[in-house]
Amino acid sequence: MSGVDITVDGTSPLDPALDGTAVNSLLDEIAAVGRDPRTGGYRRFAFTREDVALGEWFEDACRVRGLDVTTDRCGNQWAWWGDPDAAVAAGRPGVVTGSHLDSVPDGGPMDGPLGTASALAAVDLLRAQGFTPSRPIGLVRFVDEEGGRYGLACSGSRLLTGISRPETVLGLTDAAGSTYAEGLQAVGLDPAAVGRDDATLRRVGVFVELHVEQGRWLSRPDVDRPVAAASLIKAHGRWRVDLLGKADHAGATRLEDRDDPMLELARFVPAVRAAAAVQGAVGTVGKLDVRPNAVNAIPSRVTAWLDCRADTEEQVRAVLADLAGQGFGIVEESWSPATLLDPALGDRVAAAAGRAVGRDAAAPPVPVIPTGAGHDAGVLSQDGVAAAMLFVRNPTGTSHAPDEFAEPDDRATGVRALAAVLADLCG
Repeated sequence: MSGVDITVDGTSPLDPALDGTAVNSLLDEIAAVGRDPRTGGYRRFAFTREDVALGEWFEDACRVRGLDVTTDRCGNQWAWWGDPDAAVAAGRPGVVTGSHLDSVPDGGPMDGPLGTASALAAVDLLRAQGFTPSRPIGLVRFVDEEGGRYGLACSGSRLLTGISRPETVLGLTDAAGSTYAEGLQAVGLDPAAVGRDDATLRRVGVFVELHVEQGRWLSRPDVDRPVAAASLIKAHGRWRVDLLGKADHAGATRLEDRDDPMLELARFVPAVRAAAAVQGAVGTVGKLDVRPNAVNAIPSRVTAWLDCRADTEEQVRAVLADLAGQGFGIVEESWSPATLLDPALGDRVAAAAGRAVGRDAAAPPVPVIPTGAGHDAGVLSQDGVAAAMLFVRNPTGTSHAPDEFAEPDDRATGVRALAAVLADLCG
C-alpha cells in the first residue's frame, strides 16, 4: 500500500508513511521553535509565544487530518478520530495518545515532541493500512508538563484531574513575577474556568503515552531493544528550602562578621546527595534563587529547590527526614506517589508493541521497565484512567539537555509500535 493517497474530508493528501518515518518530518517542522542556536537547547515555556506557536502547529496538523480539535478548561488540546461523546454514551470511551510540547530550560528536542508527533504519525499509518477504529482515537497535547515556567510539573493534567487545586496553581509566579492566571489570560484562556473537567475526562477510556527513554537502559549491550513499555513511575516530588543570612558588602565585611547563606547551601547540596545514596534514591538541587544576586554583595537569602525520587514514598520521606534532622527546613511544593501503571494493560501494550517491532505475530513482548521521570500518564493513572507508556531508545542516555536523542529508525519503530497498540485497543 506504500504510496497510496489518503484524502480526509477534502483536505490535501497525506503521506501514508507505512514505515512510520513521517514522525521525523513532523519533528523537523517544529525543530526551530524555541531553539537557541548558540546552545542547541530549547526554551518552550507555558503560555509564551513559542508555546502558542506549537499549539497552532498541533491544531493545524490535526485539522489537516480531518480531526476535530477542542481545548479543555485547563488549556490542553484534544483531537478526535471518531465521535467521543457517542462512544461515551455507548459505554466505550476513547483510546487517547499524545504527550506535550513544552520544555525545561535549555531542554532537548525529544522529550514531549516525540510522543506528540508519533501520535500524529500513528494515525497516518493506521489510515494507510485501511484501519477503522471500533472506538474513537484521541490525540492530546498537554500544557506545561515540565513546569519550566511556574515550577509545577504536569500542571495541565493536574488541573484537568483536580489533583492540583486551581487556587494553588493560579497564584504561582514565574521568574518575572507574572502569575499562572496571567499566563492563561495572555493566551485567551479564562482562569475562572480552570479546574477538574469531567466532560473531557469521561471521554478517555485508555491513555497511551509514547516518550523518549530517559536513561540508557535500552542501549545496554545485554538489552539492545528499540522500544520498551512502562511498569512503574517512581515516587517523586519537589521541595523548597529557604536559607537566610544578612546582606552586606563583599569587600568591607570581615569574614568573621558575615552571615552568609551560601555556606549553608554548600552544606545542603552534599547532604542531599549523601541522604539519597543511603536510601537508594536520587536527589537533585537544580534551581536556585539568590538575593540580591550581586557579585559584590553577600546574599541575604538563598532559596534552593530539591527534586527527590525513589521507588517508594518511604525512601523519599526518609531522605527528607535525614535533611530535616540536619537542620534544614524543607517545604513541599509538589508530590506524586509511586504510580503502578495498569499491569494488565501494560502486558497487552508490551505484547502488541513486540509484534510490531518484530514484524512477526510470534515476536516476544518488548521489555517492561520502570521510569524515574514524571509524566502526564502518571497523573491520569492516579485519577483512575487506565494508562500505559512506550519508551523509544535514547543512545545518549541524556534527557532534559540538548543532546537528548533517538535515532530516526527507532523513532519510526516507535510509531509502528504505537500504531499497533492503538489498533489492538480499538480493533
